[in-house]
Amino acid sequence: MVEHLAGSPLVTNFLLLGSTLQDLSTNTSLATKNALPIVGNVTSGMVLGRMLDLIETDYLLLVAPGECVEFSRGAIERMCSVAEDSGAGMIYCDFVDWNGTESKHHPLVDYQFGSVRDTFNFGPVVLISTRAAKDALNVHGSLAENLKWGALYDLRLKLSIASRILRLPEPLYTRIESDGALSSQFDYVDPIQRDYQVEMEAIAAEHLKRIGVWLAPRFAAIEREDGNFPVRASVVIPVRNRARTIAEAVKSALSQETSFSFNVIVVDNHSSDGTSGILEHLSENHDRLIHIKPRAEDLGIGGCWNEAIYSSHCGEIAVQLDSDDLYKDRHTLAKIAAKFEEGTYAMVIGSYTIVNFDLEEIPPGLIDHREWTRENGRNNALRINGLGAPRAFYVPILRRFGFPNTSYGEDYAVGLRIGREYEIGRIYESIYYARRWEGNSDAALDAFTANRYDSYKDWLRTVEMEARRRINAA
Repeated sequence: MVEHLAGSPLVTNFLLLGSTLQDLSTNTSLATKNALPIVGNVTSGMVLGRMLDLIETDYLLLVAPGECVEFSRGAIERMCSVAEDSGAGMIYCDFVDWNGTESKHHPLVDYQFGSVRDTFNFGPVVLISTRAAKDALNVHGSLAENLKWGALYDLRLKLSIASRILRLPEPLYTRIESDGALSSQFDYVDPIQRDYQVEMEAIAAEHLKRIGVWLAPRFAAIEREDGNFPVRASVVIPVRNRARTIAEAVKSALSQETSFSFNVIVVDNHSSDGTSGILEHLSENHDRLIHIKPRAEDLGIGGCWNEAIYSSHCGEIAVQLDSDDLYKDRHTLAKIAAKFEEGTYAMVIGSYTIVNFDLEEIPPGLIDHREWTRENGRNNALRINGLGAPRAFYVPILRRFGFPNTSYGEDYAVGLRIGREYEIGRIYESIYYARRWEGNSDAALDAFTANRYDSYKDWLRTVEMEARRRINAA
């Protein structure tokens, strides 16, 4: 990789991070390329800031730590040419994965206004315009030297305000897979580390303030309605072909012990594997179980939720339970209802424990989203990819919005929309078991599906951010 880069007439300098220079000290190709060692990590504010101060070239080509790539003929020239033609502040491109026996095209997704998540995958190579980077830092503030993980994230967000971040939809290099290689750009920190999350949240919050999207902790009031609800709460379970798990899920919901009335609404989305027969048998023995078979055949999970919440069977509170998950014990529903009584919440989200099919805890275990705060939770929701589980909704407000008819991100969309106006309550103890097994709908996603999901969530963020900016500008 170094030999190839050193041989390019466009490359005039090397910045070698960490101990890389020792490994390449005998490389004669570097002798004429002004190789400069820098101790530290490119995600550090001090290190990245020093790099930008040293650079006198038009562009900075970054190759992520731990990665080895082979550039196609003319690849660097192509990236620089597109950067010049488009005036983009940052360029990234598709690539090819090589695992030693076969190659596979690895497409990425286009960057949007709402692509503010810190996990956005740019691949292992990015090209940054030095002038655009320095201009952005001059206008929006330099990189804080105390940043440990977020320097590139901070730079990217500041760059995006006045410059394009552009995907080049051409595979310009091959990524050589190895034990030390990384799954995505600079993704070598554990995202569940509290210090990491705090740093990333602070960077995102400042960005949202700069672009007029950040919302202060002022929430719309909720006047409880004396609606004609048949029960206080409904557990909603959309299902399609889950014969192996649906009975356990339904029994978990039916076993809840409460001081109020509730039912369990299962929306059976044209199952063909025996799920329908199991539900019919259960409904014969449990009056609380409502088995809905929608007429429409084009429903996603969101569409199934709409069948439940707009039905005459739905209670004042609608509580999520996936068809292969379980409530942790008999008190989950009661704890959720009690949380609604504590404040004027339009939505309540609990915490869950990840388990295998046999309900044995597996890493990372408890997911409690303790980063959520009343002051910044709904803003930080734009940075992260999900809001947690189980999710519960005050139905009179939920019916204002409904769910998008998708099978991915439908819950995230509603959470963002509700959070724009109303306060969301949190339960930080585990009240839910989320199973991870081969039957999960998000298990072993191919690149095309994963990209479609990521693009959709970025689109949801884009729409939500535009709406919040309009509110602040009014």
